Formats: sequence, structure tokens, C-alpha cells
Amino acid sequence: MISAPTEAAALPFPKTPAETITVLAHYHRAEIARMAGWRDRIDRTTNWAITVIAAMLSVSLSTPTAHHGVLLFAMLLVMLLLSIEARRYRFFDVYRTRVRQLERHYYAEVFAPSRASTPSVSDPGVSDPGWTRLLAEDLRHPMFHISLREAFGRRLRRNYGWMFAILLLAWVLKITSARLQETGPRASVAETTHGLPEILAGAGLGPLPGWLVLAGVACFYAWLLAAGLRAGRRDPDDGSVHV
Repeated sequence: MISAPTEAAALPFPKTPAETITVLAHYHRAEIARMAGWRDRIDRTTNWAITVIAAMLSVSLSTPTAHHGVLLFAMLLVMLLLSIEARRYRFFDVYRTRVRQLERHYYAEVFAPSRASTPSVSDPGVSDPGWTRLLAEDLRHPMFHISLREAFGRRLRRNYGWMFAILLLAWVLKITSARLQETGPRASVAETTHGLPEILAGAGLGPLPGWLVLAGVACFYAWLLAAGLRAGRRDPDDGSVHV
């Protein structure tokens, strides 16, 4: 006769220092793998943004018949990719923080114990800053460590700021250069249009007047500058190596 299934036995916990070290090694390797996976997703989004910029620049600047709205559309696409990357960066930061906790408070002490954590005869215990409790709480209740706005600002300051600067430079060159615009009477006068009426006329976008398009682009880049400057910097304990 088959007996009723008994309650599942609890998982064993490490009982010796050697078992504890084995658990830490495997856990560190698992967090490294998850961090590397999200890092690969971040790099993939950046590569897409660079590809979009290269394609749009070649289309817009290769022929005078190409409209400058192509570059404005490229700004919107890069903005979308930046938003996606900011969300991915928040997940990456969760696993990176866990890895840094292990490396800073455990592995660094294994290789070179600091004076504060070295046991002495009078005080045989090792001072615990509470990092194990914080790590355990993060494993029980995972939460983001940075806001979406801060993640957006960090990625903008590290990579996307340069991309938006290139797009802005190309757009200004497109609307101010007669040779990069559609051929006509104005194109044979000079290579660069110096008059404000000509620039405003070239910056028009469909029913939108040129002054409104210029004001919109200026406000957009002012907002990007404020977002990049407002983003907090990395913890100084992490040194200069950060993303």
C-alpha cells in the first residue's frame, strides 16, 4: 500500500565555512551572469541608436533633395531607444549593486583585509557593516535602486548626449547650407545661407513655420541638457569605473 506523501524536507543550509564559501562562489557567478545579460541588452540598444543615426545622416546629407525632417525623425527614434535603454539600465543596476556588495565587502576583504575588519585579540569579532542583511533583504524583496529619471539622465550623459549633439549639428548644417538643400535660385548665391528669413524658411516642416520648429528643437535640447545635469553621480566608493 502506498503511503501518503510526506511534507517535503527543507533545503539544507551550509553548515561549514567551506560550504558557505561554495555557496558564495556560485551565487557570485549567477549574479555576474544576470548582470552581463542586461549589460548586453543595454549595449544592443546603443548599437541600434548608432545605426539609426548613421543611416539618417547618410540619407539626409547625401542629397540636397532630402528633407531636414529626416534628422528630426532620427531625434525621435534615438529618444525612443534612450527611453528603452533607461528601463533596461534599472534592471542592470539591481544586479550590479549585488555584485558590488559581494566584491566590496567580501572578496576585497579576502584579498586584503582592511584594518576595521581584521580580528584582534581584544575584539575577536569582525565588524559587520550590515551589507549581508541588506543583500538578503534585496533578495527577498527586489526593488529598483534608482529612478527611471536618474537612469535616463545617466545614459544620456554617458552615451546619448554625444549622439544628440551630432544630430543637432547635422540638422543646423542642413537648414543653413544651401548646397544641402533642394536646388533653386537661393542655392547658387552662396554655399551657406546667412539671412535669418532664409534659415526660417528652410526650417519649416509642413504646416509648421520655421520659427516654431526652431523653438521646439531648442526646448527639446534644453530639456535634455537639464536631464543630463540633474542625474546623480555614481557612488564614490565604486571609483571611476561605472556605466
